[in-house]
Amino acid sequence: MKMLADRIPAPVKRLIHTGTRTYGRMTAANRLLPGFLLCGGQRCGTTSLYRALSLHPAVLKPVFHKGVHYFDTGYHNGVNWYRAHFPTRSSALRIAEHTGLSPMAFESSPYYLYHPLAAERFARDLPGVKMIVLVRDPVQRARSQHAHEVARGFEPLTDFRHALDAETDRLAGETEKLQRDPDHYSFNHQHHAYTSRGRYADHLERIARVVAPERILVVDSGDFFTDPETVYDRILRFLGLPWLGEPVFAKHNARPNKAPLADDVDRRLDNFFRPHDARLAEWLGKTPSWRR
Repeated sequence: MKMLADRIPAPVKRLIHTGTRTYGRMTAANRLLPGFLLCGGQRCGTTSLYRALSLHPAVLKPVFHKGVHYFDTGYHNGVNWYRAHFPTRSSALRIAEHTGLSPMAFESSPYYLYHPLAAERFARDLPGVKMIVLVRDPVQRARSQHAHEVARGFEPLTDFRHALDAETDRLAGETEKLQRDPDHYSFNHQHHAYTSRGRYADHLERIARVVAPERILVVDSGDFFTDPETVYDRILRFLGLPWLGEPVFAKHNARPNKAPLADDVDRRLDNFFRPHDARLAEWLGKTPSWRR
């Protein structure tokens, strides 16, 4: 049976969301800002972790949808627009009275890890904010992103090899443009950075220049897939929260630590990412699961 929300026509949903956001802006001063941000690439387990964290009594998810995209593509909307996406302080107070804990709001916007201005923005606007970054095998991540962009109609180059060959030209100068002009938007940077996004250590080191490294937790999605309870417990300790309730984790089939390399393209990417994975190990405190 379909849920009621699934039967509401799209135009009606948009009207409801518009009215709710308008009310949210009017009550912005009484709304929370996030205490932590969740980032990660396609099929890194972010949706499963987002849902599990949302079940914690002291963790408050956004009102509308998990990704607000304020610090990357929506910064021009202003902080009241951002606040409108989160629960009220009065609702947090009720939770605090019931649990004895200080509730934390959060959101999940993967592009925060990659946009060159995002870290500076949330470091300035959310002092003390923590980041949870999920990473996966960068070869499989690149393939997954390409399939995702093709499926959404954002990638006309349906052959993965051709999309990789076009990446350098597509991204040429785009990071610099984004850095120079806060209002600049780069479609290629957001949707066609297949190998660039897998250089996790580059992005983490850039963010660590403005966000203290001790406020960044990097999670190997391979570990989360195989042992979610242990990873979840580690995340709660990072957030300073006790284990309350019984979180539900998405079921994943058992999988090898390193997926078989499909062809010479995968082998080329695997070699390319090897030194980047070695640097990532310093953030994880151990060898990435796909290199074990």
